[in-house]
Amino acid sequence: MADVTLRDVARVSGCSVATVSRVLAGTRPVGAETARRVREASEALGYRPNHAARALRSRSTGTVGLVLPQITNPFYPTLVRELTHALHAEGRAVLLADCDDDPVAEAEYIADLLGRQVDALLVIPAHEERSRDAVTAAVARVPLVLMDRGCGPAVADSVAVDNTAGMALVLDHLAATGRRRVCFLGAAGTASTATERRGAYAAGAAALDPGAPDRVALGDFSVEWGRAAVDEVWPTRPDALVCANDLIAVGALQRLQQLGVDVPGDVAVTGFDDIPMAALSAPGITTVRQPVAELAAEAARLLARRLAGGEEGPRQAIRLAPELIVRESSAPSTASRPSGTVPAPGGGRRAVPTQTGPSAPA
Repeated sequence: MADVTLRDVARVSGCSVATVSRVLAGTRPVGAETARRVREASEALGYRPNHAARALRSRSTGTVGLVLPQITNPFYPTLVRELTHALHAEGRAVLLADCDDDPVAEAEYIADLLGRQVDALLVIPAHEERSRDAVTAAVARVPLVLMDRGCGPAVADSVAVDNTAGMALVLDHLAATGRRRVCFLGAAGTASTATERRGAYAAGAAALDPGAPDRVALGDFSVEWGRAAVDEVWPTRPDALVCANDLIAVGALQRLQQLGVDVPGDVAVTGFDDIPMAALSAPGITTVRQPVAELAAEAARLLARRLAGGEEGPRQAIRLAPELIVRESSAPSTASRPSGTVPAPGGGRRAVPTQTGPSAPA
């Protein structure tokens, strides 16, 4: 059976070949009724676009490169899923690369994806400083959006959760449940998620106890570090462990249970991200939920804006409002509290256009 062509779809739909092409490629707006006829004819005939031929004609491959720090972090598969859906809806495919938290490997993957003629890049930088050169060079060649993490002001469009607001939600909740001797278990790296959450803790913890900002233990974003961190800080007998992500919180909870410590009676435990393990732990872990679907949608929107010719516009830094998910791990020792959600003040997203060019702030 011969391959179905655009001419076949045009004949069945009663539209011109040019109109059919615009509808299926999504390059220009077309009336709703016309688009419906074209899509119905396309589906009835089993039309499949020839992406290679389209790439030769339009110099567009319909692909977006996505570079992650580490796919084994449970937060990222959920994000990849939402991104794939958001980009697929725009007719784009995703090429995925996992740099295993190595900025050198990250630079190599970025170069490889550019060599494969991707239309754009989405990057979650492995390192705030060492990722910057490769990202900056890529921005000069294709539209690029940074996600979840940054690598300096005005380098590229970016979208991430408001880490400062998320940490404030945690600290306010702990204060309301009577916790005072809080301790932060974080990551020592320079990834912006690590530094922002650590800085937000230091800025807000003094309201609970003047000594709280100094009660900090730093390792990495892993379950193993969460376990080790408990052994490091438990001699100081904190009444709350504020963990920089859920993996650390899961490890901390495991080690506390091995030591026979009552959670939340003796100590509360909180996380950040709301990965599935946080809800499945016993007790369930109070955490900050990232709006993953919205994060993916905003990243796709920023890319679409650049791809549509917005290369000269100012960089946008969008920060999305987090949500506190209260579970049993932070209940007061004297009474239980029902699980629930607490949105960040203001809600929604916060877009911060940033200056570009030689006069941009350092």
